[in-house]
Amino acid sequence: MVRLRPQADADLEEAAHWYEEQVDGLGSEFLDESLRTISRISKHPASYPLVFQNVRRAMTRRFPFCVYFIEENDEIVVIAVMHGTRHPSRWQGRT
Repeated sequence: MVRLRPQADADLEEAAHWYEEQVDGLGSEFLDESLRTISRISKHPASYPLVFQNVRRAMTRRFPFCVYFIEENDEIVVIAVMHGTRHPSRWQGRT
């Protein structure tokens, strides 16, 4: 099971809104790609590298975004979805 923390959900909404303002329909494409990435995470979470303590990172394929997540019990918890150039301190505080 995958759960998005409210901050991660807000990250997705903010980025999708920005992409939609750039090109009509691009926000939906961003969300679709992000959901595909999250689906891949749910199937093989341990295949993604640890980047900070118990936090793993998966990069989206089409957009320069990373999905940061942790494993808690039998659940994948997405803590952030951020542009790859953002400073790590922006998501590390969410752990």
